[in-house]
Amino acid sequence: MRTALALRTALVATATLLTTATVLTPPASAADKLPYSDQCTFPNGEYPGRPWALQRVLLDELWSRSKGKGVRVAVIDTGVDVKNPQLTAAVDTKAGRNLLPKNLKDDDGDPIERGAENGTTDTVGHGTKVAGIIAARPLDGTGFVGLAPEATVIPIQQNDAEGHGDTKSLAAAIRYAVQAGAGVINISQDTSNAVRPTSDLELAVDEALDRNVVVVASAGNDGLGGNVKETYPASYEGVLAVAASDRNNERASFSQSGDFVGVAAPGVDIVSTVPQGGHCSDNGTSFSAPYVAGVAALLKARHPDWTAREIVAQIEQTAERTIAGHDRLVGWGVVDPVRALTEDDRPIESPSPRNGLGGAEAPSPAKFHTGETPDERNTRLATYVVVAAAVLAAGLGGTAVAIRDARRRARRVAGA
Repeated sequence: MRTALALRTALVATATLLTTATVLTPPASAADKLPYSDQCTFPNGEYPGRPWALQRVLLDELWSRSKGKGVRVAVIDTGVDVKNPQLTAAVDTKAGRNLLPKNLKDDDGDPIERGAENGTTDTVGHGTKVAGIIAARPLDGTGFVGLAPEATVIPIQQNDAEGHGDTKSLAAAIRYAVQAGAGVINISQDTSNAVRPTSDLELAVDEALDRNVVVVASAGNDGLGGNVKETYPASYEGVLAVAASDRNNERASFSQSGDFVGVAAPGVDIVSTVPQGGHCSDNGTSFSAPYVAGVAALLKARHPDWTAREIVAQIEQTAERTIAGHDRLVGWGVVDPVRALTEDDRPIESPSPRNGLGGAEAPSPAKFHTGETPDERNTRLATYVVVAAAVLAAGLGGTAVAIRDARRRARRVAGA
């Protein structure tokens, strides 16, 4: 029976995606390459440039530190389509799982195709986008690439367009991800109406954290109008909850706010991979979370001995912020991948409000002087020096004239 606890993908700002983004067109051959279209069809053309969310990152500097090699990232979502060439080599198809119930039926009682047992069927496109943001491989013809292009994705299909996933299947997916060797788990979904789910989901999260797995979750898209409420599993202690930021590094209007938010990441006009090939753009904290999960994978590869708490603290500490400490809109700030990988001399357990704030020093107030100021004194002394030098020059000039006249008189006397 479906209840208010049933999970939905966190796409409130683009809710129609679940029902309209599954338009399929025949695959294009190499000789008949599809042009890129803003319409999110499957397949689609390749995005020709470098998306803005990647332009703000010095990728060469970032990847000189880590590319995520050896780190396994579980994408608990609607599946990951490996037909997209940027994901074919990025996904561990043997480790993938489909945890949707069997014998699914729609509202009319007709059977619903469940998809591949290894989680590589994605009729929604949501999970394929999430996976691409994390670990898409470079491809000629596009500037889009995953932040951790050598990490490995474990596809775990736990939800679908009809929202058949629930807290029970999500808890099972988290436990399976740990068994499959995930070092990072990305969960881009939350419970309906922000209802606190049964304790088993929290227990599954705690089990993952105890195994030193970094758990990243989207904060949710119900933030319009200043709405503030906790969402799950993002609000569980130890989970890194990710809000969405825009091109100005400010909270996206739809992004959920609250004290549980850890950091923010780009979540507006986010380009990523789609089933069968190509790209499209979308909005939501669903796509901010994998951006952070990619950074976590980079840190995991660079510091395999760090704990999950230390990796989360590093991401929070190095985030770009304009105020000291944490706020409920963007948490500790907008994630800075390069800074997270370069200011990593030692692990920390929690971020410090005193550190990480950039910007110029505040101006100091002018001092009021009742007497001569240092500048006035210096000016006066300089005047003395100039006058003295002029007097000395004049004196030397007069002396020289007197000596010359005396010599002339002496020569006249001698001649007489």
